[in-house]
Amino acid sequence: MVATKTLLRFGLVGSVIVALCCLTPILVVLLAAIGLSALTGYLDAVLLPALAIFVALTIYAAWRQRKATRDACCEPTHQGIKE
Repeated sequence: MVATKTLLRFGLVGSVIVALCCLTPILVVLLAAIGLSALTGYLDAVLLPALAIFVALTIYAAWRQRKATRDACCEPTHQGIKE
């Protein structure tokens, strides 16, 4: 369960950071400030697949956490059964 929470956090944080870089000119301004504005043409080729990967990771982690929660709550307890 701990690994699932970590995976979910990682996916959410990565999605937010990549979305900010995709949807706002933050990365373009930063690259221009340090003199690497020639790299801005390659941003879409890197950021859009990264966004897709992080969103897929978030969906997978949420599905896995939901499955683990459902399995934990519906697990039969063997109280009162003598073997």
